[in-house]
Amino acid sequence: MDKISIIGIILGLAAIIVGQYLEGGSLLSLIQLTAFLIVIGGTTGAVMLQTQPRHFLAGLRMLKWIFIPPQHDFRRLLGVLTNWGQQARRGGLLALEAFINREPDPYIKRALQMVVDGAEPETIRKALELEIDAFDLQARASARIWESAGGYSPTFGILGAVMGLIHVMENLTDPSKLGAGIAVAFVATIYGVGIANLLFLPIANKLKQHIQREVTYREMLMDGMVSIANGENPRLLENRLAGYLQH
Repeated sequence: MDKISIIGIILGLAAIIVGQYLEGGSLLSLIQLTAFLIVIGGTTGAVMLQTQPRHFLAGLRMLKWIFIPPQHDFRRLLGVLTNWGQQARRGGLLALEAFINREPDPYIKRALQMVVDGAEPETIRKALELEIDAFDLQARASARIWESAGGYSPTFGILGAVMGLIHVMENLTDPSKLGAGIAVAFVATIYGVGIANLLFLPIANKLKQHIQREVTYREMLMDGMVSIANGENPRLLENRLAGYLQH
């Protein structure tokens, strides 16, 4: 569980609510269904219009990474690669065949299979690099829906404000309707700017960090498997890959 994400959201919302209270405003005045529908509905529609369905759905599924991020234990991977290097040095590359079915990660299984099959180290590197690039491209395209939402949301907030002011202008002769129109106008702006900067843009940046960590994890595995295929000394492999532990 990523506690800092939860704390960040609570702190941001608390700052807005407490600020409203200290200014003497009513908390209920921040709740406007019309403004919410304009901002969220308009933003969602714009994002869907510009995004491929698979990327949109994948981006929604990635939202869970904000609270439950993918686990990548670089130190464990270093130990696994070092062990595989020792096994290959003692029993040959075929000795790694026993480890293939034990790995749940399809990427790791494919890497091991190529090594066991005796593929050239450069061939292994190119194949794994291609897969890393494909993953990076697809994942960033999916995460970009949140970045796009952060761009569209303030605009729809302004649109809601303009619509509210139009409603006010149409009812200048009826003072009883002026309050609702003005409320929608200002609350829509708050929703648009607030949601973009408190949720959408931070979510996009957090997902980019997780994607980069995933890419680095796969690069570490790739370097290790290529070294094993080259017959590199396990101790040298361990020392060289230790630099990845900083991630």
